Amino acid sequence: MTKLYQSVLVLFLPLLGLGLEAPDPWAFTHSNKEKAIVLANTGGFNIGSKIVSDPRRPGQTITCDHGYFEYFIPLHSPPTHLRRKTSLVLWHSSSTQTFQNRWDGGPGFKDLLLRHGYPVYLFEAPRLGRANWACKPHRYDVTYRDHDNFFAWNFGPSFPDWWPGLQWPTDPAVREASWEQATGGRYVEFDDYEHILLHAEVAAQGAVHTEKGEERDGVVYLTSSAAGLRALLTATLSDETVGKIRGIVAYESAGYVFPEGHNITERRDQPFGPLVVTQEAWKRLAKLDFVQFVWGDNREGKGGFWEEMLGQSKECARLINEYGGRAEVVRLKEDLGIVGNTHCPFTDMNNEVILGLLEERLEKSGLDGYEGRKGKGKGKNKGRRSV
Repeated sequence: MTKLYQSVLVLFLPLLGLGLEAPDPWAFTHSNKEKAIVLANTGGFNIGSKIVSDPRRPGQTITCDHGYFEYFIPLHSPPTHLRRKTSLVLWHSSSTQTFQNRWDGGPGFKDLLLRHGYPVYLFEAPRLGRANWACKPHRYDVTYRDHDNFFAWNFGPSFPDWWPGLQWPTDPAVREASWEQATGGRYVEFDDYEHILLHAEVAAQGAVHTEKGEERDGVVYLTSSAAGLRALLTATLSDETVGKIRGIVAYESAGYVFPEGHNITERRDQPFGPLVVTQEAWKRLAKLDFVQFVWGDNREGKGGFWEEMLGQSKECARLINEYGGRAEVVRLKEDLGIVGNTHCPFTDMNNEVILGLLEERLEKSGLDGYEGRKGKGKGKNKGRRSV
């Protein structure tokens, strides 16, 4: 009994007693009435670092260009606590904050997935966030792009005109507070081939590391925006990850990978490709249990960059399937009648509906099983995909 108590960590938000008043800007905070999240352990680790010698001072080095994984492992103590075999890696090309909460402060994918028994890993790619110690000098310029992001993140056609029926708070004060959380929830993003490849290489090492364990059953990448491009490339890099990377769910991926020999021009000089890999590398991607490209509302028929990305996702899925893989494009509104979702549907007010779609995919692929049990598990969110 003592050992059990020592291994259990109950997460809670110690909001009481802080002496904070609750003016309107904090109206988005939520008191979570769901059961407590019970963890076996939590922590973090660096992976993929390089050691570079100082040419001016012999014997001095710098350890740099690592990735950082923060992990949350649910307790497995049947019959009350069950842990899934498949680990989920949450990856955004800018900030993993997008997976931690809805923008209005409600429960995000991290907590929802933990309550459903999945081990969760938050991935910070090299030179970003908590992995920002680079092996070479780099800088970024201040870019005034909040209003451009309003459109890119699919909140509306232009700032401040919100799409009608958006899966966002309708109260003006809460909506404004949520908008401030969204604009503050990102940081610099390096969209060039050097960084895309660096991120993919380190993620591949992470896939091998995170799936270790007696009953582990590989990892599935849940990606947002340009992390989709990086995850696709990751799956093509090495035979060592075959069978360890089990699937990719790419929410509104910005950028795609294609096989050589299909009359597609590679654009390494562009921030979002496309990238072209060898036939041998492409076959590694086709060996995944599944690849799912998910698209929110207000993308079809709008033209411009995002409709081009939607078209590329269809071609990428077609070619994965042509090589024996299992890929699909899911348009939430057109295919399922789920309306009002943004660029990051897992941050939207209906993110439990989006979670239900994910769990259906994991169940169909046999990746929802529990430790200590043969066969599949049953997604708790089954049937909750309302519109």
